[in-house]
Amino acid sequence: QVQLVESGGGLVQAGGSLRLSCTASRSMFSINTMGWYRQTPGKQRELVATITSAETTVYADSVKGRFTISRDNAKNTLFLQMNSLKPEDTAVYYCKGVYRLINNWGQGTQVTVSS
Repeated sequence: QVQLVESGGGLVQAGGSLRLSCTASRSMFSINTMGWYRQTPGKQRELVATITSAETTVYADSVKGRFTISRDNAKNTLFLQMNSLKPEDTAVYYCKGVYRLINNWGQGTQVTVSS
């Protein structure tokens, strides 16, 4: 099992930036794929971005060119840099780590973008 704790959410105006962090309870050298997902009320959780241990990245079309996912294995931390934020980016953002084929989720952090 891996415990994941997100931080960095908050309220920001449209066009602004936020940086989310996700700290893992075990070495991230042992966690291959990590990712960020988001969810709004009444909707399914959706992929935002993923990154493998080889640092191969995948982004949702809606965030390409605005968001950047990265990982610092030495600090056991996953990041999501979010620029040019839009009101439609408002959601609870969750961190996920796949460890021994099991999905481990954080508790989520709220991001609210005002127009």
